[in-house]
Amino acid sequence: MLKANIMKTEYEKMRSEEFYDFSSEECLASYYRAKHLCAKLQTMTAEDEDYRRTIEELIPGIPASATVVPPFHCDHGHGIRLGENVFINYNGTMLDGGMITIGRNTQIGPNCQLLTPNHPIDYIERRKPIERCSPITIGEDCWLGGGVTVCPGVTIGDRCIIGAGSVVVKDIPSDSMAVGNPCRVIRKL
Repeated sequence: MLKANIMKTEYEKMRSEEFYDFSSEECLASYYRAKHLCAKLQTMTAEDEDYRRTIEELIPGIPASATVVPPFHCDHGHGIRLGENVFINYNGTMLDGGMITIGRNTQIGPNCQLLTPNHPIDYIERRKPIERCSPITIGEDCWLGGGVTVCPGVTIGDRCIIGAGSVVVKDIPSDSMAVGNPCRVIRKL
């Protein structure tokens, strides 16, 4: 029996870790929506009257107990999944072409970047408006110090501490303290 050849949209390719055209109408509409909501957040504090409504519009399904302190930047917003009691401090950047999942009770310091996109290695291909996004997962009860960068496709296990300024390029197992560039485990917790 022949299977139907179903064409994926560029948005579906983005979420499927395939190269996709980020200049497609669908992807740009999602991007511009998030940019307008992020710009609105920049004029607020987490205590302002419109903050909760705006952050819930930007990040659908965000728990009432989760806090994202403005300023905050993301590409789409709907690619971010936060657990209960997550706290993200000032200047968080989440490029969520790939899904970003953060477990409950995790704290993320100021100026952290969670980056899911990868561009082609070949410089000719890199001239095109294409990229591939790999999901990032951060477990429960983690603490990322200020200025941590998490690269595409990385999983950080439960109860980890990632030292300030670290660049996480590989998975970190649960119950680890890890630091550096590139980030490496220095002890089990």
